[in-house]
Amino acid sequence: MTDKLSEYGWGFQVKVIAAMFTDRTFLQQIADIIRPDYFESDANIWLLETVLDHFQQYKTPPTKDVLKVKLTELSDAGPDSVLKAAILEQLKDVFRYMESDDLTFVKDEILNFCKNQEIKRAIMESVNLLQRGNYDEIKSKIDTAMKAGADTNIGLEYKVNISARYAEASRHTITTGWDVIDDLMDGGLAPGELGVVMAPAGIGKSWMLINIGANAVKAGHCVIHYTLELNENYVGQRYDSVLTGINAQTLKHHQDTVEEKMKSLRGDLIVKYFPTKSVGVMGLKAHLEKTIMLGNKPALVIVDYGDLLKINAKKDKHEALEELYEELRGMAGEYDIPVWTASQAGRSALKLHRHMEK
Repeated sequence: MTDKLSEYGWGFQVKVIAAMFTDRTFLQQIADIIRPDYFESDANIWLLETVLDHFQQYKTPPTKDVLKVKLTELSDAGPDSVLKAAILEQLKDVFRYMESDDLTFVKDEILNFCKNQEIKRAIMESVNLLQRGNYDEIKSKIDTAMKAGADTNIGLEYKVNISARYAEASRHTITTGWDVIDDLMDGGLAPGELGVVMAPAGIGKSWMLINIGANAVKAGHCVIHYTLELNENYVGQRYDSVLTGINAQTLKHHQDTVEEKMKSLRGDLIVKYFPTKSVGVMGLKAHLEKTIMLGNKPALVIVDYGDLLKINAKKDKHEALEELYEELRGMAGEYDIPVWTASQAGRSALKLHRHMEK
């Protein structure tokens, strides 16, 4: 067991900082047990202290705007200027590592490292207590160290604040824009729910998802649209067509109309392209965390479409797709947002649909 983060390497330390920016639950677990002297560079130490100070006061990781304000507190001359330049360089890597596939491993490893350090510290401090025969305080120290880094969210306390429980249980839906569908769905899709458009190839699944997204943007919501087939600009043009009512083939002759429409939109839209089968749900979550950290928390996520996400190659295709859609539903619940996607209807898709209804 190592005592220094330097033995994990510089990249690991930067990924720890990235994980703290992007995962509030992880930050809550580690805030009390991670120490600045575990890190090598002054830039990492400054970032860690800034994240912890902000979290202690606001219970959330700092956004990009918060970091900009904090950086202005450093002088542009003398030693501060050197530190400031180092922090800016370090932040580039932090933002880049926010989408790393191994962040889950990094979080598990740093939690174990910090927990072990707390236990070791408690044992060392117990030496003098042992000589004095103060066994109760030794037990208290060891018990506290063993609980370090535990998840503080124990779940629903059933008998406490009943009215709040019912308020939280109500569905705050985002309409699809089609009354008949909204009626069937009791108002639309709610946070934590997964909606799947199922149809054969060429029917218009992508257009339907874009219409749902455009309706949410018009209603004032922030939408993230992940596209795994069409490039970002092409998807953006389709949104232009839906929002303006202009045929997609003639949009290039009406750019002034499109620009004017953008000024009146209440909501916002982010379109992110990933090549087909290049990213799984973990990759989507990494990008989602990054956009939230930058101050763009979505009210709706669209994945066009789920069948094109990377699946577990070691499993049977049907079993892997089943697992993938369960992960998408888990993502909706984890971030408390509605997620719309599509699936190409076939025998396997229908089986998947029946399984998800159970």
